Amino acid sequence: MNKTEWVDLKYLSGFGNEFASETPSYPNALPKGKNTPQKAPYNLYMEQLSGTAFTAPRETNKRSWLYRILPSVKHYPFKKIENGLITHNWNEEEPNPNQLRWKPFDLPSNEQQIDFVQGLATICGAGDARLRHGIAIHVYSCNVSMIDKAFCNSDGDFLIVPQKGTLFIKTEFGKMCVAPNEICVIQNGMRFSVEVEETSRGYILEVFDNHFVLPYLGPIGANGLANPRDFQTPVAWFENVKGIHFKIILKFQGNLFESHQDHSCFNVVAWHGNYSPYKYNLENFMTINTVSFDHADPSIFTVLTCPSLKPGTAIADFVIFPPRWSVAENTFRPPYYHRNCMSEFMGLIKGNYEAKKEGFQPGGASLHNLMIPHGPDFDCYNNAVNEELKPVRVAEGTMSFMFETCFGLAVTKWANKTCEKLDNEYYKCWQTLEDNFSKLNV
Repeated sequence: MNKTEWVDLKYLSGFGNEFASETPSYPNALPKGKNTPQKAPYNLYMEQLSGTAFTAPRETNKRSWLYRILPSVKHYPFKKIENGLITHNWNEEEPNPNQLRWKPFDLPSNEQQIDFVQGLATICGAGDARLRHGIAIHVYSCNVSMIDKAFCNSDGDFLIVPQKGTLFIKTEFGKMCVAPNEICVIQNGMRFSVEVEETSRGYILEVFDNHFVLPYLGPIGANGLANPRDFQTPVAWFENVKGIHFKIILKFQGNLFESHQDHSCFNVVAWHGNYSPYKYNLENFMTINTVSFDHADPSIFTVLTCPSLKPGTAIADFVIFPPRWSVAENTFRPPYYHRNCMSEFMGLIKGNYEAKKEGFQPGGASLHNLMIPHGPDFDCYNNAVNEELKPVRVAEGTMSFMFETCFGLAVTKWANKTCEKLDNEYYKCWQTLEDNFSKLNV
């Protein structure tokens, strides 16, 4: 990859804003006062990308207008290709109600040439993209850039969490550089390409229903958690490349299809609207926690949520556990023992997760499905009930996260067997918990 073209990238600040962006060398490429003039500036084509129905309420209506050298409709027919390790088949394995943990997922070897799309693998999911209801959780593992190729997801939005290696992402809206400890969201229907300079790995949360929004703050007030101005959207950029064999890989109803065209799809000279890709640095999250007693629920660490039609219940939440102060008095400070009506998938970007410092490693994952008990291991519990309580920093040098969903998640055959990363001894971390009640002389 040519890293010089990724230096000093510019971004637009804000979440869900009405943005307008033109490539600087083509001023006034956006039509004045209208979306579809008889003839667009610079003889560009006008194309709308709708992220919601035309008649969605104004406060939730999402769309952008793209002014491009050629419209996206100019391509050869799509043909079915192998899905690789992507699947929406949630019935290929028997349900598994146990606590699940995976060791770090494999990286490509030096002898392999795997790009971002080829390195996608589905871990678990639920629902049906055809009905626009459900989620899928994937990992990616790659070591080469996508060359003359773009990916487009017709099924839902991708929330991408790099764990190893920076992703250099070209989109129709512009370029984003997304490093570990940052995330990005590429919404339904947006074409993008991923370049890498080293072997890379990360996690993806895909939602079929709605788009991600910031959580309601309620009595927290107007400020806190992920502040809107810290989200960054790329500025207009294009490449006018023709006479090539450019592939479009489309994820459609859980399957992959391929088309080709003789030009790059990254040919948008200008755009405006409120439907665009964006990135966010997790270090900018303003953490809130108790300053008196008791363990607050982890919902206080929600960065983004995809709401369902049931009030207060998410299709999916993206939650992080960043470095912070712990000051609660007379309180069991680690995460409590829990059975949840939501499924909890956790990943680790770096460091050590406080409730299980052994076994849960960066690049690995865990899944505690609907109503499956989970909580601190033996060492964590004993330390927490016996330690001197004083203000301490927790999770220093660590960033763990959780994809939480109201769905019961089915684990794929690849995640259950083929990847050979499932830790079959995970349950043992709780087997040494003791009956302290019976030790009392009452």
